[in-house]
Amino acid sequence: MERVQFQQEQMLAELKDLVQKSLFNQSEVKQIVKKRTQFETALVRRIPKKSDFLRYAAYEMNLEHLRRKRVERLKLPKTAPSVSDYALVRRQFQIFERALKKFKSDVGLWIQYIQVAKREGARSLVGRITARALQLHPRTPALYIIAASHELNHMSPAAARALLQRGLRLNADSVDMWKEYVRMELGFVEGMRRRWNVLGIHEEDHPIAEAETAAEEDMASLAPEEIAAKKGGEEGERARQAIMDGAIVKSVISSAAKALPSIKLFSALEVLIRSYPSQERLRTALLDHLYSVLKDTLQDDPHAVKMLATRKLRELTSKENGDDSVMAEDEEFIDALQAANESFSVAVGGTNAPGMADVYVEFIEEWCNLPSLDPNLRAYLVASLRKLARQPNAPPLLQAAHMRLTSCSKTP
Repeated sequence: MERVQFQQEQMLAELKDLVQKSLFNQSEVKQIVKKRTQFETALVRRIPKKSDFLRYAAYEMNLEHLRRKRVERLKLPKTAPSVSDYALVRRQFQIFERALKKFKSDVGLWIQYIQVAKREGARSLVGRITARALQLHPRTPALYIIAASHELNHMSPAAARALLQRGLRLNADSVDMWKEYVRMELGFVEGMRRRWNVLGIHEEDHPIAEAETAAEEDMASLAPEEIAAKKGGEEGERARQAIMDGAIVKSVISSAAKALPSIKLFSALEVLIRSYPSQERLRTALLDHLYSVLKDTLQDDPHAVKMLATRKLRELTSKENGDDSVMAEDEEFIDALQAANESFSVAVGGTNAPGMADVYVEFIEEWCNLPSLDPNLRAYLVASLRKLARQPNAPPLLQAAHMRLTSCSKTP
């Protein structure tokens, strides 16, 4: 119980200050002391629970929220900071520190602590917490992503890049980390473009490197194009234009595909590039590169074949916010669907890759079961399926799928 008594003594100054500022009355202070004593008693038991620490921290967060509300409502004059201005937040941090001494292996607890510190604007503390967390959990991608995001939010792209590169050396199989790395480089390109717009400089003007890059950045973490961009003359101009054309992002995509050749990675990167608010010219160039790498990396993968065949369809439906009914009678849509089917049909008929026929059946049924699909297009897709099903050595599932779709069309 000595620990409980010690904590009670530590809170006297802040509670007295709260009363003097008329933020809490004596009755409320007694209630605070009572609640804190209950929490502290729970924490000194032989085997404390993580939930005890979290409930204690949540109580202190609510208390601090109430204090700030009352400060705002009472419109207290601005004075030099006193102990009650920071004591409640400091106590939250102390509770998490005590919890982590007991539960160092709990990644979720580290992340909660980081989030609390970020919310309170404790930038340097966030850096220290993430560094400690990464030392203990170097194979946890989420920690690298959080740390890199923190650096980016405080205008330190080189530090963010270094963190992600370090994390990828240990977690090269993490789709989320590669996705975050690509997102960061997309943000770098977009940030540079916006700075040029503010300065009234167009991309073709090739602005001076010194006006666009921070000299204090860690050169070891920069891409070759960025290093060259810091130079003057034609070499610097070419490098800067290459950055704006997505050279760094393309390099990261290629590295990701080499380290993690999976359709899950390509799908995640496609969604990211399509949704990221970048210029249409850059987006198109990056998607072209992504599909080119996909074709070279997963040539016989059924899902890769489908992704390549249906590229145009996804472009059109994304423009219509995924509303396929809007596209039903659109000539461009019809051409895209026919092209996708023909490309897919060739792959199914020309390869014995496992699962190719299964994915093709999924593709056919996906579109044929769409209520808004034109009956003529549906008939075309069913006929295409029948043609493949009648080929020698065709997988039985093609014939089964054809029978299903045919019977459905006959049902009144």
